[in-house]
Amino acid sequence: MTTTTTEAAAIARLMDNLSQVLSGRPAVVRTVVAVFLAQGHLLIEDVPGVGKTTLAKALARSVGGTMGRVQFTPDLLPSDLTGVSVYRAQTGDFEFHPGPLFATVVIGDEINRASPKTQSALLECMQERQVTVDGTTHPLPDPFMVIATQNPVEMAGTYPLPEAQRDRFMAQVRIGYPAQQDELELLATGGFADPLADLDQALTDDDEIQAARLAVRAVYVSDAVRGFILDLVRATRRHEEIALGASPRAGLQLLAMAKALAVVQGRDFVLPDDIQEIGVSVLAHRVVARRGASAGPAELIGQILRGIPAPGPS
Repeated sequence: MTTTTTEAAAIARLMDNLSQVLSGRPAVVRTVVAVFLAQGHLLIEDVPGVGKTTLAKALARSVGGTMGRVQFTPDLLPSDLTGVSVYRAQTGDFEFHPGPLFATVVIGDEINRASPKTQSALLECMQERQVTVDGTTHPLPDPFMVIATQNPVEMAGTYPLPEAQRDRFMAQVRIGYPAQQDELELLATGGFADPLADLDQALTDDDEIQAARLAVRAVYVSDAVRGFILDLVRATRRHEEIALGASPRAGLQLLAMAKALAVVQGRDFVLPDDIQEIGVSVLAHRVVARRGASAGPAELIGQILRGIPAPGPS
């Protein structure tokens, strides 16, 4: 199954919607759309005020879904995310009240401010797309995506994300500051214009979303490109400056996102260029550099990408 004209037009509308609220940053928009189509989750590490929440709202509106928002704090409990079972004396039964995780797009503000116990409540929902409360399993909506944010500057009172949780984020990006002209146009609105006011629903129904996802699954990947992905992942485990390399899940998610990126760019096959474009975003947040390493994880992954020859045309 290849991407039809209808699906391609819907994806283009989705890209256009997100570009309206994130002007001048096409690479970030491609990443967000690719992660959504690949059924992954996104970690955004950036300073406040660059549009992280607006981006999540725009995605939820564009796919006709709902948005749940959680402000992570040290006193946040797992039940604040998943929901609780409330006893009803009238019926003698427990009634489940769903938490904010039961939404199409869930944005977790400053996720690293919550305790490890609360962070661990996200593991089941991100991997299995369900939550278990009082022994009862509740499926989450489909589609379902977590967009979590971290502030890289103000680290006081934060907890490092466990490796198991970082591994469940398909990609990590930085939005960055807008270009000078884009920021000038933003100032021209005086801060009163709603950037979401003119957004239409891009993917019109669940069938269209599922069709786009099926197109992603059907994208052709050559043996040479699969070998390239495997070489990259295994190289992170052998690198002398990396204490913890990428997991097998990292390779699977790199492949899935590369296929989604191909669909976003109108192709039904993956190029080595796709792997090189998203390699740092998919792998860097999963690896742990050794103490005293000459560079951070992103720079080390960049070195690995440059050091392994990309396969030629097959």
